Amino acid sequence: MRRPWTESDIPDQRGRVALVTGANSGLGYETARALAAKGATVLLGCRDPVRAEEARGRIAACVPGASLQVVALDLADLASVRRAADEVGARGARLDLLINNAGVMVPPLRRTADGFEVQLGTNHLGHFALTLRLLPLLGATPGSRVVTVTSLMHRFGRIDFDDLDAARSYARWRRYGQSKVANLLFTHELQLRFTRAGAACMALSSHPGAAATELGREFGALGARVMGSFRGTYQSPAMGALPTLRAATDPAAVGGACYGPSGFGELRGSPVPVATSAYSHREDIAARLWAESARLTGEDADPPTLRPRGSRRAAP
Repeated sequence: MRRPWTESDIPDQRGRVALVTGANSGLGYETARALAAKGATVLLGCRDPVRAEEARGRIAACVPGASLQVVALDLADLASVRRAADEVGARGARLDLLINNAGVMVPPLRRTADGFEVQLGTNHLGHFALTLRLLPLLGATPGSRVVTVTSLMHRFGRIDFDDLDAARSYARWRRYGQSKVANLLFTHELQLRFTRAGAACMALSSHPGAAATELGREFGALGARVMGSFRGTYQSPAMGALPTLRAATDPAAVGGACYGPSGFGELRGSPVPVATSAYSHREDIAARLWAESARLTGEDADPPTLRPRGSRRAAP
């Protein structure tokens, strides 16, 4: 029987560059810390500059000599996403890891700066735009990976194409599930396009199981009581980050794979490859979501990095 995969199994990351979104707390912080400890240059993509600097200080204190840089990034504002992508591109000629980790969970109905329902806008559309903006760097870095963090709640998610902006109805848990299955549909479509283009890149996903992070701060009183009753079953953020770290660094990982905890119900435990819902593998839904996401964000639905070799963009 193989021993559990742990942080010590992360290969040497010296010379590699990683961008981690939401790196100031929870899973993102632990992901950034572990990559820095293995020698990677880690870009901390954070909305709040004060908390970003605090996180950088904490990592530097426990990882002497860590190479850390803060990138201002608000995924709920596409202008901020574009500025962040430009800044990352200006800082260097490579990007080995893009960790799409940041997110919001079950808030009251709010809108992003661009008018999107905040869960879909932040968890999916912001990361969609960021990834597409960084494709030239990723494509120029052989072996690069995009890891997008989803949730067990993806199993209940469906894409409501008739009401993506929640103009007619808003049920916070249903909308959260939608955003999390969108993460997987995006991952599978991105991997398909990497394969068709012959790109030396991979798209993977992960989920933390039940991890004690700040995501539950907007559950509301009833939700907080219900979730609090399960608090003893939660694993630490460091354990919750292991599936993401394995997806990002395991030499045996394959494109399109998802990693999650190995324990009962995938709630806790060491990271292993896990299955995701049949809906998350629907190629027709993934292609439609890709096209709609490109339209909403103003990104190129057919960027050069993802075009099959020898092909030309079709005339409009």
